[in-house]
Amino acid sequence: MNLDRSAIDSAITTVRDSLTKALRDRVAGPDGEQRMLQLMDPTAPRWFADDRPIRRVHSDAAMFIGGLRALLVQSLHPLAMAGVAQHSDFRNDPWGRLQRTADFLAATSFGPASEAQRSIDVINRVHERVVGVASDGRAYSARDPHLLRWVHIIEIDSFLTAHQRFGEFPLDEAGCDGYVQDTAFIARKLGVTAPPESARALRDQISSYRGEIRASKESRDVMRYLLLEPPLPLVARAAYSLLVAATISTLPRWSRPHLGLPYLPVTERLALRPLGDVITRVVRWAMPQRITP
Repeated sequence: MNLDRSAIDSAITTVRDSLTKALRDRVAGPDGEQRMLQLMDPTAPRWFADDRPIRRVHSDAAMFIGGLRALLVQSLHPLAMAGVAQHSDFRNDPWGRLQRTADFLAATSFGPASEAQRSIDVINRVHERVVGVASDGRAYSARDPHLLRWVHIIEIDSFLTAHQRFGEFPLDEAGCDGYVQDTAFIARKLGVTAPPESARALRDQISSYRGEIRASKESRDVMRYLLLEPPLPLVARAAYSLLVAATISTLPRWSRPHLGLPYLPVTERLALRPLGDVITRVVRWAMPQRITP
């Protein structure tokens, strides 16, 4: 029995449209389409030109993997994790937190300069209120340049690692340095002192924090929440498991003992990384708008 080609195309379009809406609602919120139109005003000056590496990296589906990696690794600094645990409502409002983060990245990477600066100002005001005492008795502040740098370098390393492994258009060496330079511009506005401006400097700064990281009850809770108990209906967990598998394959070896995750290079190369290719291709298919080189 031959199926009508138009009926097949219609069914594919329906599936794609449904997936696109689901992704946009989760990542950008119900007003995501209107917000994107606001940020993409072609007449407004921007911080970054169309050909800058930050726009390529931050427009690719690999950002989903990079974002999850960043959350896991960032949680290994006890003072940074204390701020999240004591001042964030990520358990009760995980999608709101994701949407705010996505909006910040979109505004600073693609939006008009005025909107990018507004997003920076909002974050800086929020950070002023994030102070307290960690479970080990040490005081912390989200305005501490040392903690700000930790959050920045792990986030940028995660986005870049995911892009180089799963991105549609990986960067060359100069492009990687350019990406780190682009993100340093934003980092300074957030209060990060001496952010790295090359891929090598990024690696060196991460190494300088190695003596400060350790597992904590809070980091274990975050790992369990993100990897084993995500706030998703059962029907969506299959797709999320692909994202988790891909993320695990990108984690630095030094982070594995602290996260309680083994390093299995053969399994990761032959199984987990292909799953990452699958999930990023599905996301690109559903949300095809992207920057091409």
